[in-house]
Amino acid sequence: MKYFLTILTTCLLLGCSSSDSHDKQYLLQGAWILRQVVYPYGHTDTFSEQEGAPLRLYDGDSVIYTCLVAKTETGLIVRHSMKNRVTLIEKGNGEYVYLEDDDPRPLTVANDTTIVIQRNGSLSTWHRADDIAKEWGEEIRDIVTADLQRPDADDTQNYMLSAKERSQANVIHWLFLSTVGGIILLLLIARIAVQNRKAKRRLQLQLKQIQEIQEERPQSVRQAIESVESSFYASDDYQMLQRRIATGQLLKDDDWHDIEAQLRKVYPGFGSQLRGLYTMSELEYQVCLLIKLRIAPKDIATILARDMSTISTVRSRLYKKVFGRKGGARDWDEFILSM
Repeated sequence: MKYFLTILTTCLLLGCSSSDSHDKQYLLQGAWILRQVVYPYGHTDTFSEQEGAPLRLYDGDSVIYTCLVAKTETGLIVRHSMKNRVTLIEKGNGEYVYLEDDDPRPLTVANDTTIVIQRNGSLSTWHRADDIAKEWGEEIRDIVTADLQRPDADDTQNYMLSAKERSQANVIHWLFLSTVGGIILLLLIARIAVQNRKAKRRLQLQLKQIQEIQEERPQSVRQAIESVESSFYASDDYQMLQRRIATGQLLKDDDWHDIEAQLRKVYPGFGSQLRGLYTMSELEYQVCLLIKLRIAPKDIATILARDMSTISTVRSRLYKKVFGRKGGARDWDEFILSM
């Protein structure tokens, strides 16, 4: 039992430790700029970015990049680089022991944006500098790292981070993205235009073929078609359809299948020609079938449970989409009846 409790306790401690390290929020992460130092004999030094101030840039709570920064109208001046290892030990109630290269210093968290570090009796107040970290953080890290690797690292060297250059770089980046986006948009427009032209040529060819078929039919074929049409419109099936329309009955899916089957017998190529003209909605297709059956527009509206104005709009819209020019509902009816 004692062995089991030992294992359980160890697992819980490891689990908590793992969870804590995974969810840990670093206290010092980011940039901090020195605002003032209060010395034990009463003297106080204050600092500002315009005149130059020490800046610390922390990676987590373990590495610190230190430099002097001064803001100008054109950017940021960076000089006197240092890099140190740090350790932060929590004591509780916002109090920490801060070790910089093993030199312990008391650290107090005043609030979310202010910390106070004590060294040799002096109190240094640091404020968060999120604007500098966001704007120049990566460049400052690179400068400090490169500066310390120079053979003459002991000699102070100034680095100028130009806000104008950064602004120009952002503009160039924006222009590049805009140009790429514009080219992609133009390519898409060109592709759509080509597809539309191909579709229009294909439609014109189909219309021409339909017209040629109609014009080149021998008289005997015309007479045969007229005979089949007469027989169909005198048939019991057609008369039953007319009676259902007269009584205002709506057509079911099976009824539409029967209508398509009857039309295929009388007009074998009508359905395929109709589908090839334009990608029609179900409503548009049904309107065309009923026009071909010589159903009056008011009865079409009744069958499809739509307003008469809706049926008229569908017919005139179809004419414009297929022929590319304005036309009335009757123009579309004449075209369907001629197919």
